[in-house]
Amino acid sequence: MSQTYSTADLIKILAGERQACMNGKRLNLAVSPSGSPFLDKFLQPEGLQRFTAYRNFRAAVHDYQRQHGISGIVWQTLTIKGQDLHFPKVDEQLIALPEDLELLKTVKTQLFEFWYQSTADMDLYLSLNGGKSYQLVVQKDVDRIMHRTEWASLIQQGNLSQLEIILQLGWGNPESAAYRHGFPESGSEYVHAVNPGNQPFI
Repeated sequence: MSQTYSTADLIKILAGERQACMNGKRLNLAVSPSGSPFLDKFLQPEGLQRFTAYRNFRAAVHDYQRQHGISGIVWQTLTIKGQDLHFPKVDEQLIALPEDLELLKTVKTQLFEFWYQSTADMDLYLSLNGGKSYQLVVQKDVDRIMHRTEWASLIQQGNLSQLEIILQLGWGNPESAAYRHGFPESGSEYVHAVNPGNQPFI
């Protein structure tokens, strides 16, 4: 009987393959230049071949996940201001299965409660233009986005004096949401909470 890989196995396999591709050990030689003489001056064929080789391998891993029902969920623990939160999120290199999305939806309220407690005395900024600029907002503005959100995730950056808590409010498939690859069916908004007077990290 053949081995079925776990979520942790797939993450490890993808990390190794990504490194191999970045080091030029894996190339997709079928990839041709763009066809535009102007663009081809700036694009390195080997870089495109490395990227495509990894993208194709990752797509095969995603097919394996679907075929064998391997979850894309990893569990993360955040400790902010003495409060702990243990929550699921989809690994950035894997896909969410339908049951993964259901799990994310069930913990959304718990994430929001933790967010409210952790950011009560912080300034809030909405990320605009793919994180190139930020707009100061109030919690009511964030609440309006929360009501349309299917799932959420949290990220912590910095130390206590330079603390930044990022709330990702998403819809659709998480793997398509982060970089707007699947917009408008999938996407997300990011709200950055920072200490009063500070700005989000860029």
